[in-house]
Amino acid sequence: QVRLVESGGGLVQGGGSLRLSCAASGSINSFSVMGWYRQAPGKVRESVAVITRGGATTYADSAKGRFTISKDNAQNTLYLQMNSLKPEDTAVYYCNAYRLGDNYWGQGTQVTVSS
Repeated sequence: QVRLVESGGGLVQGGGSLRLSCAASGSINSFSVMGWYRQAPGKVRESVAVITRGGATTYADSAKGRFTISKDNAQNTLYLQMNSLKPEDTAVYYCNAYRLGDNYWGQGTQVTVSS
């Protein structure tokens, strides 16, 4: 069974930075795509950034230039470096992994950005 555990969320002032981590229970190289999603209160879950097994990345317009997704295959960990944070980035951030038709989700980590 795949287990994804996020960490690194918290409260930060606007303009600050956070780095989220997602530790997987097995080899992340088995996943064809991994990504970060977020869900704000009253809103649908949205994609923030994704990275393929080969390292290609895609970002939501809201994340471009501020967020960087990366992964460490040796540590089986996915990261999201978030800079220049804004109050509208406040949400629960979820790690996602996809392989062979199956989607796996972590439990989420809260990010709160104060103005």
